[in-house]
Amino acid sequence: MIIVTGATGQLGRLVIDGLLEKVPADQVVAAVRSPEKAADLAARGVQVREADYDRPETLRPAFEGGTRLLLISGSEVGRRVPQHAAAIQAAQGAGIPHVVYTSAPHADTSVLGLAAEHKATEEIIRETGLTYTLLRNNWYSEMYVPAIVHAAETGAVIGGAGDGRIGSATRADYAAAAVAVLTGTGHDNRIYELAGDVAWTLGDLAGEISRASGKEIVYRNVSGEEHRAALVAGGVPDAFADVLVDVDRGIAAGALADTPGDLKALIGRPTTPIADTVAAALAG
Repeated sequence: MIIVTGATGQLGRLVIDGLLEKVPADQVVAAVRSPEKAADLAARGVQVREADYDRPETLRPAFEGGTRLLLISGSEVGRRVPQHAAAIQAAQGAGIPHVVYTSAPHADTSVLGLAAEHKATEEIIRETGLTYTLLRNNWYSEMYVPAIVHAAETGAVIGGAGDGRIGSATRADYAAAAVAVLTGTGHDNRIYELAGDVAWTLGDLAGEISRASGKEIVYRNVSGEEHRAALVAGGVPDAFADVLVDVDRGIAAGALADTPGDLKALIGRPTTPIADTVAAALAG
């Protein structure tokens, strides 16, 4: 029995789709905070169980009978360590032997502020003695969709990453890797640094938007303060603006530049180029 947390999220739904191509639906559990949002998954034969990271009493029953758990990291920055710890404790109590966790690139050494919670979660998993697989996902290409659309309207990509490179891939790429690990063998106690085949700069992104839109798009590298002000002015919440500014600072330092090829090897195909994300963003 394969259990997927956060199964109604953007990554989780893609993982469920991939699993249903490889295993019977009754062997897949969608563990979700709001079961009513997973009615479509239930209609496809997937078992839907309530699992709320903030209500630990829901977790162990949701995990009962599982042989592998995909723990998709929570979205609430600053609260993830206790949330993940509750899920890991519940998995151990339910007798799940193998936990697969979506982490961050080089979580144990990264300069990114976001990596700290992932590093702590990885340590908690190891301390349990459970078999684990750590999927250290690079940045999601889809995170740039708002910037792509905005740049096509204004003529500029704005950021603070300098010439730093970003080894992003799409959610579909990362979901395919998770499916490969959940349904395959040889992944016990492995760490995979997952990234796109080609790392690109924000200047490269501006060039791709230019080609796709037929407009001249430039990259404006700005200070952290200017970048944050631009994000907030564009409607990004203050706390998340701080996260994005920190990510760009990390990109400038090389935190997302690594492209070791683990993702391509796991999914058995090239990763999705950023040009495809640009084209999709501008088409729709």
